[in-house]
Amino acid sequence: MPVPTIAGNWKMNTTVHDAVRLATEVRDNLRTSSGVDIILCPPYIALQQVRDAVIGSPIKVGAQNMHFEDSGAFTGEIGPLMLQGLCDYVILGHSERRQLFGETDEAINRKVKAAFSHSLRPILCVGETFEQREAGRAGAVVAQQLREDLSELHDITGLLVAYEPVWAIGTGQAATPEIAAEIMGGTVQASLTALFGAAADDVPVLYGGSVNAENVGSYLRLGAIHGALVGGASLQADQFLRIIQETATAKL
Repeated sequence: MPVPTIAGNWKMNTTVHDAVRLATEVRDNLRTSSGVDIILCPPYIALQQVRDAVIGSPIKVGAQNMHFEDSGAFTGEIGPLMLQGLCDYVILGHSERRQLFGETDEAINRKVKAAFSHSLRPILCVGETFEQREAGRAGAVVAQQLREDLSELHDITGLLVAYEPVWAIGTGQAATPEIAAEIMGGTVQASLTALFGAAADDVPVLYGGSVNAENVGSYLRLGAIHGALVGGASLQADQFLRIIQETATAKL
């Protein structure tokens, strides 16, 4: 059974000072994790400071992206070797990376392989656009992303998958729990099982897309959804802490 997981993606927000303050507030007010894995994903510049702030607590740290090469002439990029010792997780294939920066499934596949080879746990993001959903292609799009992003992998121990419909990210228009469960319990689970057999049963599948403390419980009460990748609400300690508590309650 996958471990319930709540990951906060801070995106391009917070100064180093703000990041430490937010991480410390979450740490100090965390009542109980109750079997919930908690991950904070600050900007690169705050990884070390946030990691220092949460040492000794149940909170883990993740990066928001990385290059697939260890080093080289890639101005502005961060490679997996640079992340070792700073974080345990890395978000890969986020829709903003796909949509705004032109990341392809081929590149994401190389990043996933690099993450595994450097003992980083990838949080692989998949999801369809509004146009793809309206055309009835949501399931096919997500299945293709999983096939291509996980191509040539044999061991997926440590993988997390986040289903984030592109049309729901940062819009306030969350997918209904039923829509999310249809993709996550259907397409995602079936695709992972077809690719990796019984190992798929241990992969946490998270929902992402305008998640907040008010709606997270309705998702987590569905068996196909094991947690959430939280965007804007993770920048507010009280909201994020409520989401963690809702998760612990829903998954008892």
